[in-house]
Amino acid sequence: MIRLLIDLYIFILIADVILSYLPQFRYKNWAVMIKKIADYTCAPVRKIMPPDLPFDFSPMVVIALLKLIEVLW
Repeated sequence: MIRLLIDLYIFILIADVILSYLPQFRYKNWAVMIKKIADYTCAPVRKIMPPDLPFDFSPMVVIALLKLIEVLW
């Protein structure tokens, strides 16, 4: 059950990354909801990472941490 929830959250993170490249969906209700859910874990990671990076690597860090938790579970 925990692994299913982790995989679902990883899917939400990937959807948020894809939607960030599609500005026509930025203000749709479902896209805003996905962004809020993904920012719950990505925002603290963004604060730790250096601000001058060319891309937002926080979803990859969160996915790596979630996969590590899944393996250790």
